[in-house]
Amino acid sequence: MRIALIAHDKKKDDMVEFIVKNKKAFENEELFATGTTGKLIQEATGLKVHRFLSGPYGGDQQIGGLVAQGDIDMVIFLRDPLTAQPHEPDVTALLRICDVHSVPLATNLGTAELFLKSLRDKIF
Repeated sequence: MRIALIAHDKKKDDMVEFIVKNKKAFENEELFATGTTGKLIQEATGLKVHRFLSGPYGGDQQIGGLVAQGDIDMVIFLRDPLTAQPHEPDVTALLRICDVHSVPLATNLGTAELFLKSLRDKIF
């Protein structure tokens, strides 16, 4: 499974903690991430993560391109709903492209946990 991992600044610690806690479930998956999020995950887990630019510099759009091409199977994007993002149009475009292509998208830890359960059960 090809999984994209993205987290806004105030959610990066949550993302890293989630991946560390569930490292075993992600070991056999192909991971993609925006720059800083991917770096933090790699450092904390040793997992191989294909990294793109940071979100504000086009990383969200790069991942969106892969979604549109059918090269991403699932997106976990921990968003910070309480902080305005300077690249909000890019975020909205990524959410939209996931909807257009019916790619599962988790935007919070509750939904990410459900995705993780499906990975363990190999539902996807």
